[in-house]
Amino acid sequence: MHTFFNTTIRQLLCALALIAGSAVSAQAQTTSENTLYLGLGEKAGIDKIVADFIPLILADQRINQFFSKLDKAQFAALLADQFCELAGGPCKYQGRDMYTTHDGMGISNAHFNALAEDLQIAMEKNNIASSVSNKLVAKLAPMQRPIVSK
Repeated sequence: MHTFFNTTIRQLLCALALIAGSAVSAQAQTTSENTLYLGLGEKAGIDKIVADFIPLILADQRINQFFSKLDKAQFAALLADQFCELAGGPCKYQGRDMYTTHDGMGISNAHFNALAEDLQIAMEKNNIASSVSNKLVAKLAPMQRPIVSK
């Protein structure tokens, strides 16, 4: 009985350790995502970044042709929700997928990079730490494949 009791206790402790480890891992991931969201200034900060980003895009001769006919308010709302969701915030992006949205537009890597530069400028204007802005750009980078077509 003593051996059974010790074995059962050891198994229970191992199970608890695994559960605790999983919880810590999940919390670390959530904290990392929350850190990005908080670093961007939460929803209000993201909205301000987007408000500064859109005029930069529209003034950028390298890419403004892709944005001239957009509903700017709708675009701003979708972009803010997308950034917020990617940063681990409470928002949910409800726009079209990147393939559908950019199909047939003839966007090149140079265009994509110009947009990324404008985003960096908007974040710098809002005093976003470079470590935070780099994290957002890293989360946006996988979108290059469905957006770039030439």
